[in-house]
Amino acid sequence: MSQKSITSFFKITPKKESDGIVNHQKEDKSSEDKSLTEETSPPATATKRSSKRLRSDSVEKELPSASRSPSPVTSAKKKTVKRQRIESSGSEADLPKGSDEATIPVKLERNDSPKTYSSPKTKRNKSKLTKTNQESVKNIEKNESFNGYESSNESNSPKENKSPKQSKSPKSVKTPKKQKSPKEQSVSPNEIPKIKTEKKSPSPVKSVTKTKGPMEKFMESNNMMRSFVKSEKIVSTQDDEKDVKHTNEANDTIQHTLVPEAEYNPGKTKYHPIKDACWTSGQPVPYLALARTLEAVEATSARHKMVDLLSNYFRSVIALTPQDLLPSIYLCLNQLGPAYLGLELGIAETYLMKAVGGCTGRSLAQVRAAAQRLGELGAAAQQARAAQRMLCAPAPLQVRKLHAALKDLAAITGQASVNKKISKIQALFVACRHSEAKYLIRSLEGKLRVGLAEQSLLQALALATARTPPAGPHAGCLDVAEGMSSDDFKAVVDEHALVIKTTYCECPNYELVVPALLQHGARELPRHCRLTPGIPLKPMLAHPARGVHEIFSRFENEKFTCEWKYDGERAQIHVPGEEAPRLAHARIFSRNQEDNTTKYPDVLARLPALLKSTVTSCVLDCEAVAYDTVNKQILPFQVLSTRKRKDASAAEVRVQVCVFVFDLLLLNGRSLCREPLAERRRLLHDHFAESAGEWEFARAQDCSGAEEVQQFLEQSVRGSCEGLMVKALHGERAHYDIARRSRNWLKLKKDYLEGGGDSIDAVVIGAYRGRGRRAGRFGGFLLACYDPAGEQYQSLCKIGTGFSDQDLDTFTEQLQQHVIDAPRNYYSYEASQAPDVWLAAACVWEVRCADLSLSPAHRAALGLIDRDKGVSLRFPRFVRVREDKRAEEATSGEQIARMYLAQDSVRNQHTAHKMDDDDFY
Repeated sequence: MSQKSITSFFKITPKKESDGIVNHQKEDKSSEDKSLTEETSPPATATKRSSKRLRSDSVEKELPSASRSPSPVTSAKKKTVKRQRIESSGSEADLPKGSDEATIPVKLERNDSPKTYSSPKTKRNKSKLTKTNQESVKNIEKNESFNGYESSNESNSPKENKSPKQSKSPKSVKTPKKQKSPKEQSVSPNEIPKIKTEKKSPSPVKSVTKTKGPMEKFMESNNMMRSFVKSEKIVSTQDDEKDVKHTNEANDTIQHTLVPEAEYNPGKTKYHPIKDACWTSGQPVPYLALARTLEAVEATSARHKMVDLLSNYFRSVIALTPQDLLPSIYLCLNQLGPAYLGLELGIAETYLMKAVGGCTGRSLAQVRAAAQRLGELGAAAQQARAAQRMLCAPAPLQVRKLHAALKDLAAITGQASVNKKISKIQALFVACRHSEAKYLIRSLEGKLRVGLAEQSLLQALALATARTPPAGPHAGCLDVAEGMSSDDFKAVVDEHALVIKTTYCECPNYELVVPALLQHGARELPRHCRLTPGIPLKPMLAHPARGVHEIFSRFENEKFTCEWKYDGERAQIHVPGEEAPRLAHARIFSRNQEDNTTKYPDVLARLPALLKSTVTSCVLDCEAVAYDTVNKQILPFQVLSTRKRKDASAAEVRVQVCVFVFDLLLLNGRSLCREPLAERRRLLHDHFAESAGEWEFARAQDCSGAEEVQQFLEQSVRGSCEGLMVKALHGERAHYDIARRSRNWLKLKKDYLEGGGDSIDAVVIGAYRGRGRRAGRFGGFLLACYDPAGEQYQSLCKIGTGFSDQDLDTFTEQLQQHVIDAPRNYYSYEASQAPDVWLAAACVWEVRCADLSLSPAHRAALGLIDRDKGVSLRFPRFVRVREDKRAEEATSGEQIARMYLAQDSVRNQHTAHKMDDDDFY
């Protein structure tokens, strides 16, 4: 104790009176003990102080004067009682409990926690009571509405002297009031909101009852705490729902039970976008809600069910937090932004394993072994995260923050970028709950693999906006379908789906489409989102034709034109401008919307020679072909593939390019996609100029007979072209169908006439070690087609012909960097066809074959033609490497099925298999 505190202590402590002094207030021993108990027992609302008094706080400053507080013990013959404990700073030792000294009327620190407990249950509730009483004491002392013993000792206020309840005379102490039992003192449920409010505001003076015993007061506070804790929990009964209300200011007051995030179920029958959601209005969408949705989508194989599940999630996002709709869409598609921006994470699987191992205390070998055992790294990461325990859990992941974090990951470059990425991945991973770890790792890998194609997502978005419109006359309605028949509602959904898909094809940028959809509604999308120079669109593709006779059966009684099919690379040229073309901002995009502007600096330099003075802006569909400027002839595609792919300069160009323009999609801000080909061709020739060897129009001829087509095909072959493109000139079939593989365009290649049909772009997923002459290198390969609906690579055939020794040496060296330890869980194959070495799906090869046949050993197009058999290639042979295609752009299983059914030998046997030829791809 400080010197000042000791001095104050002895000044205030009364000296022991002599035997001659007569005590004016003589009481027996029982009365003295009872009086001491009444005065030293604290009120029920006080609590034990959480921290000790500072050394600077003197006892003298806090004690009332002796004149204001007469000592209740003045008898000379009074028996000695235990000295009361005085707490001071932490450096001072506490007085022993057994010290036998006179009691002094000093102000004590508020200590309401009883020293003895009537039952173990009371002891367990002590910690809860102490915390609540501490807050009450702080509020009481702050407003000076109640100050311990000062309220009972102050005699200056006449009102207090008149109050018998606050009087501290011995008489009042001897005659205590009848106290209520703890059961009677408990708070009813209807008082819970009042108690919750009093937690934040000071308690009134009259709320403290001084005449109750310590145990009664403790039990009263304990019962109040129980009611208070119950009021803090999520309400689950009807009585509690009347007390806890979730108010939505935009709509009316909506009472509902908040669903726990781990129990969120978008597949619930009669799903309600607000009551069945696990977040409230304006609250950021938790990533766990999206993970639960993806989990449900992955668990079903029915496309309509997938659409319903995803649409329910979108409805809740639209109704509660519409600003999270855009990041939700990107995370569902496993994209960071528009395709033409080229945002990629670029994280190798080994780095992800290191990040998971660093967070969970596992070595790289243990994580790799778990991934091999479970079939994927995502499942291994989820298993490792579930076994991890944390002292302090980080903040839960949110959809918008996770998407922003992934974009930041993609932007990290330069020195030590790998370590920075691993650190950021670990920060995200430790915040994962339940199935979040699985889908986070899949997103970082670049393969979500839930079977959700982009067209299904657009359909789900159409269903969500049709049922819960974000704008328009029905904005704010949670379920429009309730007041409509099923047929009428289906017609509305189909209308929304067509508008949304068409708009997205013309403007493939969700950052423009989604805000316009939320603000104006689906029907107004075409007015706000249209074809714009600088935003590439997916090109129109053609179906293969097996012969000239198929052309005339398709375009019967219609005029059509034939164009040379050039063996080059698709180039979509965008020139923006208002009053004049801005050539400095011109861009060239590939067929998969990649920005190839830096690949063709020489082409951009020649743009002024192509545009006439009448052009201010345009979008052209072209083919870039390697060209021999000396001999004036087209070179093979393999020559074009030797050009530098990125950041080339005009001085470094060794392979010259001639651009053949064959279509005009936009002219001076006006979209021409809905115009017939004849009109588009006329405008193209009127506003653009040819330049030999640099800019040329695709050579075309309008044919009316089979002989003309055959002769023109032979000319194209002699001109180093692949064949012909056959297109309708007039009518509905002559429109430019963006992002469609349509039968309004047919391609007739010279190789189709050999009996094998169209060439196939297959993905290399495995390799077999060579023997004999091919020993020491790969001698054969396992090829697969891509199934976009199931996000799987289905085994198609083995291939070992068409390779030179140099090709095998080159492929053996190149494919070493794609070797993996085990097949991915999205590889569909027969165990008997397992290769010696598994490869990551990265390389695309063009192959041809004699014909296609059903095979129980391969899985391509499994279920489309036969339930137990897939389609395989007979006598496949290697043609070339397709460097311009990604693995996801390989020939699909549905295309393989169409090619099989198009064969003359099986055409009449499978007439029941009708497929949509003009669907979006």
